[in-house]
Amino acid sequence: MRNPHVLAIPYPAQGHVIPLLKLSHELVKHGIKITFVNTDFNHNRIMKALAGRGEVENEIRLASIPDGMGQGEDRNDLGKLTEAIMEVMPKKLEMLIKDINLSVSDEITHIVADVSMGFALVVAEKMGIQRAAFWPASASLLNMGFCIPKLLDDGIVNSDGTPTKDQMIQLSPNMPAMRTRDFVWLRIGDLPTQKIAFNHMKRNNKTIEVVDWIVCNSTYDLEPSTFALAPEILPIGPLLESNHIGYLAGHFWPEDSTCLNWLDQQDAHSVIYVAFGSFTIFDHTQLQELALGLEQSNKPFLWVLRSDVRSDANSDFLTEFEDRVSPRGKIVDWAPQQKVLSHRSIACFLSHCGWNSTMEGVTNGVPFLCWPYFADQFLNETYICDIWKVGLRLNLNEAGIFSKGEIMSKIKQLLQHGKFRATALELKTKALNCVKEDGHSCKNLKDFIDWIRA
Repeated sequence: MRNPHVLAIPYPAQGHVIPLLKLSHELVKHGIKITFVNTDFNHNRIMKALAGRGEVENEIRLASIPDGMGQGEDRNDLGKLTEAIMEVMPKKLEMLIKDINLSVSDEITHIVADVSMGFALVVAEKMGIQRAAFWPASASLLNMGFCIPKLLDDGIVNSDGTPTKDQMIQLSPNMPAMRTRDFVWLRIGDLPTQKIAFNHMKRNNKTIEVVDWIVCNSTYDLEPSTFALAPEILPIGPLLESNHIGYLAGHFWPEDSTCLNWLDQQDAHSVIYVAFGSFTIFDHTQLQELALGLEQSNKPFLWVLRSDVRSDANSDFLTEFEDRVSPRGKIVDWAPQQKVLSHRSIACFLSHCGWNSTMEGVTNGVPFLCWPYFADQFLNETYICDIWKVGLRLNLNEAGIFSKGEIMSKIKQLLQHGKFRATALELKTKALNCVKEDGHSCKNLKDFIDWIRA
């Protein structure tokens, strides 16, 4: 019997790479060999971040293939990136697999591919390799993609994915209500990009038909109605970074661990943690309003502000701001988020509501202040505020800005009521019970591992 050798391939975004890497480490713990395939561009970023720490990834073989984009092209343009991926990566992946099979004793036996990289599943079928799809976000979002044919048949969306009208809908009576203008493909770039995203989701519905398994980073207890509607999706989450000893070699930016020492000096449940993930961009006015809202809240805060956001237009303001708020406020380029959220000093999480961040906040019992910006973040906000009731949403003013007054007001409201922390701690217990021995997610993961090892 051949030893199992899994090729794992994520969509080339931070929020997709990290959860698949967490799953890969779970597989490694059971003696399964992993080759983890990033794009060349992201592989170089990851290796640079590792070099900054003086570390290497020893447990998992890291490999890469081109994404089809040229040097200097904007990879935040998801329409162009998706089209380039579909044109170039299928052939490059097939070539990589052939090279691996010629150069190592254990040939690739399985492919675990991000649903958004459905072409990899087609390549696996063509090459006679067993295949599974991994979904790093909410099951509800994946199910929304599955429901696109019904949305078309019911006249809710047009053939290009645009809504026939602005309305609230539910995919089933017990699922979260969604506004049609917030469908995930409508929150990704301009109109041409939205159409590309919509067609890509429809295409992935076809490619996923060839898989043996669909696993996702969620739990039955967090999304029971979705799993009842789509039982083919099996939750194996929440996937926890704490289950892996050491550093996950999937971060695109070097982490600034000095913030942990700063947190040690703060009172319990006093710090506002502010982080918006790898995509969010602020205009100057919005950045100022956020900064002033944090300053005038009179609460200690830790703000993750990527270097690409600290542009020339913002640099002078931020320099003066940091001088005023120090040492009560601290700004870092990138933080070890799991360690931050598990720190006793954290009071709440001002978040973009990416699913990775949402799961990390939930599993640490931290209340949320929601600032969705992109893609599925609006759906996740609905879960946080309306279904789980562990956070509050911010409201835009007439100018389309989250004002400093709104930020200050919601921080005060979130922190003065112990009910949000109490509810967040209850949700934490539910989520973590799923990954304990005999929990639903634990059982599903064991079955998945048994399938790979069979």
